[in-house]
Amino acid sequence: MRRSTIRAWYLAHKWSSIVPTVFLLMLCLTGLPLIFHDEIEALEGVDYETALPGAPSAEGGVPLDTMLETALAERPGEVPLFMAFSQESPLLTVTTGPSPDAPGEDMTLLFFDRATGESLGPAPGGGVMDFLLQLHTDMFLGQPGMWFLGVMGALFVVALISGTVLYAPFMRRLRFGALRMDKSRRVGRLDQHNLGGIVILAWALVVGGTGVINAFADPLTDAWREGELAAMTAEHGGEEAVAPADYGSLDAAMAEAHAVLPGRNPQFIAFPGGGWSTARHYAVFFQGDRPLTEHLLTPALIDAASGELVDARAMPALNQALMMSKPLHFGDYGGLPLKTLWALLTLATIWVLWTGVLLWWRRSPGEVERRVAEIHGGAEGQLA
Repeated sequence: MRRSTIRAWYLAHKWSSIVPTVFLLMLCLTGLPLIFHDEIEALEGVDYETALPGAPSAEGGVPLDTMLETALAERPGEVPLFMAFSQESPLLTVTTGPSPDAPGEDMTLLFFDRATGESLGPAPGGGVMDFLLQLHTDMFLGQPGMWFLGVMGALFVVALISGTVLYAPFMRRLRFGALRMDKSRRVGRLDQHNLGGIVILAWALVVGGTGVINAFADPLTDAWREGELAAMTAEHGGEEAVAPADYGSLDAAMAEAHAVLPGRNPQFIAFPGGGWSTARHYAVFFQGDRPLTEHLLTPALIDAASGELVDARAMPALNQALMMSKPLHFGDYGGLPLKTLWALLTLATIWVLWTGVLLWWRRSPGEVERRVAEIHGGAEGQLA
């Protein structure tokens, strides 16, 4: 590369590293416990997934109509908004609200044991894990916070790519992975920073990239939800609203959907009138039956009055990638071994970020031009 090209890459690496570092450290520190959120919640005694014996609620149990009646008896005057299933335990949740289009702050989430029909009360909330999740997701700023962190994640990806581009010419006269601990402390720290960056490169690109995708997920999800449901209902006509008192049998609706999508389990049901359904239909969202496909949803629209299946369609490729990125971001594909690997790589990322801060903080005058000259010449210099 020419000197001017190296200088451009160096400045790109420098500023794409410096600007988001504080936020990246926050994301790493909050993301570390979130990797083990299931295990932590089990220790806190709020994890019903492992505490309830019996078959998964997605596979069977007490009739859905009975479970819905039980939920509405606990919230008189309210209407059902969502019913969600577990693929691992009998846990079943029902969300209610004062109206079909109730905002999130007016919703109530209730827990049930579908194996016995027993009510487990309102969902626990407000714990440490909820606090960490919201801080990690949007810093309590809502959608603007998510977008801001998405930009920080994009800068992180730029820093990884530019650092890799600079690493090859800088190290061409050194053995790969060399740690010159016999030199100055700065040189040793630089080599640790470079080696750590290469070790975590592939993983960091995956986690950084999926983090960026997740940060901008809501607009993509809204576009799919509104466009796909509108297209599905437009082809079959009939947008006349169905009142909650006229809802037909959930069990019959589920049987209709299962007949068209055999071998798949429901993830949740959206009731008529909400953002995930239409004014007339149940929207039953089914998921795949493998670890890599269980996060891909296929919506089935069922007429809430007649119980007749209207349509069922797979998600577009872009939204499939979006759904798969969320569990990949937290290492939720391979159980505890993969989570442990994710945690170790997160710790390594914290170390790379910290050494980068120290190298920048203790820089000397004329650093940029000297580093560019060293990289261009392939000398055993210091890149900071």
